Amino acid sequence: MDFDLFLLFLQQGIVSGLVVGSVYALLALSIVMIFKTSEVPNFAAGEVFMAAGYCALFLLVFQHMPLWVAIPVTLVASFIVAALFRRGVLKQVAKASGSPVNLVIATLGLSYVLKGLVRRTGFGDTPRSFPALISTDSIMIGQASITKLDLSIFITAILVMAAVFWMFAYTKVGRAMRAVGMNPKAAQLMGVDLERIHMLVWGLAAVISAIAALLISPKILMTAEMGSIVTMAFAAAIVGGFMSLPGAVVGGFVIGITENFVGLFISSRAIVVAPFVAIMLVLILRPQGLFGGKFAIKKV
Repeated sequence: MDFDLFLLFLQQGIVSGLVVGSVYALLALSIVMIFKTSEVPNFAAGEVFMAAGYCALFLLVFQHMPLWVAIPVTLVASFIVAALFRRGVLKQVAKASGSPVNLVIATLGLSYVLKGLVRRTGFGDTPRSFPALISTDSIMIGQASITKLDLSIFITAILVMAAVFWMFAYTKVGRAMRAVGMNPKAAQLMGVDLERIHMLVWGLAAVISAIAALLISPKILMTAEMGSIVTMAFAAAIVGGFMSLPGAVVGGFVIGITENFVGLFISSRAIVVAPFVAIMLVLILRPQGLFGGKFAIKKV
C-alpha cells in the first residue's frame, strides 16, 4: 500500500468512524446514565432503539404524518414507555426482592416484550427501509467522501450530547441526577425525590436511544433484530468507563473509528471482531476504562 492510499484510507476511516461512532456514543450515553443512577445495566436499550425506529417508520410512512409531528410523538412515546417501566415494573421488582439480578432480568423481559410487539404487528416480519430525511448527495472532507446525511447525523448527535451535558451541569434536574448517581442516600436527605429522578433518567435515556434510531435508520435495513447494535454501545461504555458519561462518548467514537480502520486496512469480515478486541485490550490494560476512576476496595 503506497502512502497516498494509506492517507486516503486513514481520512476515510476517521470521518466514517466519527459518523457511526456518534450513534454508538448516544446509545452508550443512555446506558451509562441509567447505570450511574440505578446501577442496573439496561439490556433493553437495543430494543428501545429498535421500537422507536419502527414507531417513527409507522407514523411517517403508514400514517403519513408530517415530520414535525412524527418525531416528537416518537420521542414522547419512548419517554413514557421507559418512565412507566421504571415506575411500574422495576420499582415493584426492587420492593419484592431487592436483588440486582432480578432487575437485570426485568430489563431483559422488556427487551423481549418490545421485540415481540414489533413482530406481532407485522412490521418486523420483513426488512424495511426508513425514508432518508436528508439528501444523500456526497461531499468531500479532505480526501474522504461522506454524504450530507452522514454529516447531519454527526452534527445532530453532537448537539444532543452537548445538550445532555449542559443539562447535567447547569440545570436543577441535571444536578439532582448527578447527586443521585454519586450518593442516592445523601441526595434523598437533601430533598431529592429518588423515584422521580429515576423515572426522568429512564425516560431521558429512552429519548436519546430514540434519537439514535432516527439518525441511523435511513442508513441501515430495519429488522426486529436491529437492536443488536447495542452490543457496540456496551463496548463503547466499557472502553470509556462504565461510570463515566464523557467516557461513554469517547468510547463510542473509539469503537466507530476502530471498526472502520479494521474494515479498510484488514478485512470487512473482521469488523465484527474489532469491538471485542478493543474491550479485551482495555480490560487487560485499564480495567476501569479510559475515563474510569481508581478502584476502591470496599470492606464487607
